[in-house]
Amino acid sequence: MADDFGYLGARVRVRRAEILPEGFFNEAARVNFEDFLRLLADTPYGDYLTGRSLPDVDRAVSEQFAHRVADLPALASGDAREAIRLLFLRADLANVKAILRAKATGRPAEEVRSRLAGGSLPEAVLQALIEAPDAAAMAQALVVPGHPLAKALRQAAAASSDPYEVELLLDRAFFADLARRASQIGGPFAAYFKTELEVANLATGFKLAALGGVENPERFFLPGTQYVTLPLFLRVAGGELAAVDELSNTPLADLAGVRSLAELERKARCLLLARAHRGATDALGPGLVLDYVRTKEWEGARIRLLARRAYYRLPIEAVEKEASCP
Repeated sequence: MADDFGYLGARVRVRRAEILPEGFFNEAARVNFEDFLRLLADTPYGDYLTGRSLPDVDRAVSEQFAHRVADLPALASGDAREAIRLLFLRADLANVKAILRAKATGRPAEEVRSRLAGGSLPEAVLQALIEAPDAAAMAQALVVPGHPLAKALRQAAAASSDPYEVELLLDRAFFADLARRASQIGGPFAAYFKTELEVANLATGFKLAALGGVENPERFFLPGTQYVTLPLFLRVAGGELAAVDELSNTPLADLAGVRSLAELERKARCLLLARAHRGATDALGPGLVLDYVRTKEWEGARIRLLARRAYYRLPIEAVEKEASCP
């Protein structure tokens, strides 16, 4: 066990050899479910594939992640352990919000399951969250001792029954602390989470616009952003979505032109993956671990999504935008 990132980086470099090549996903996007299972069986996920159903694919993804990623905090201490913990908590937040959103829009449980990636929540807890009828029931199902989202979700569900507003309250509770902790670690890690903060404010603006006017929207704004300023945030929150075009000459230029929350989240996902990849050469700092964890989360999400495309015999066009980053 080590207090710095050197030892952890050495372990991660070995594990990076198992990351699936793009060729796997190109082929997996065009085969039937039986052939998909055969392809997956020939990868490192094959050791965890014990059956031939969609739940078996989900379990294989979760168990492979648990064995190759979720054990990383045990290999480090100090800043290195804190960095990984923050990455996992961020993924947990994204998963909880995805489940909340699905309940608000009436999407089926199977579709929700395909969009979850990484994090520290056990498979049984995620399934309980999916099956819970509303945010209040989700708060009761999130029984993970010491997990900060458990308390935040209980408080958010008690404050509002609107799923979007619960999302906003969760973001507020999480990101207010995240920026401070990330800045203490520094390097590519801090730069990555600064971008996350920018994206979070922009997404919050889109959510407020969808709510059709919220009193004092500035109370949801998270300070510390350079490009998504409070004036820009308030314009978007007020329904002026074209205001995002002002980002065209900034590092967030990929987000200029978006006009819906779904489109924003797709483009933001790819932007953040690209930011994480920049840390791949940071062997003695947090960047290498950041890149590896985010890459594995994305890999698992793509496997789940393409498994469902094959199982339900959907055309590749139905999932192409969700399953790739240009």
